[in-house]
Amino acid sequence: MANKALAKRQKMTIRVEPAPRSLKPRNPVAVAAKQRAAGSHRKSASAVRQAQNLLAKKRVSDTGSEDD
Repeated sequence: MANKALAKRQKMTIRVEPAPRSLKPRNPVAVAAKQRAAGSHRKSASAVRQAQNLLAKKRVSDTGSEDD
């Protein structure tokens, strides 16, 4: 009987499972545009420049340490 007062104050809620997502048709124009956006698989100009600078520093430090 103690539950009776509590039950009156509680609101009844009905749980509804979310509907499964409906699959939308894909936009062929968007897919083609996204595939075109991909670039060639090569290093960027800044990566090449950075590698050259690193190589130059390595060569300078190698030649400077050799004393004959």
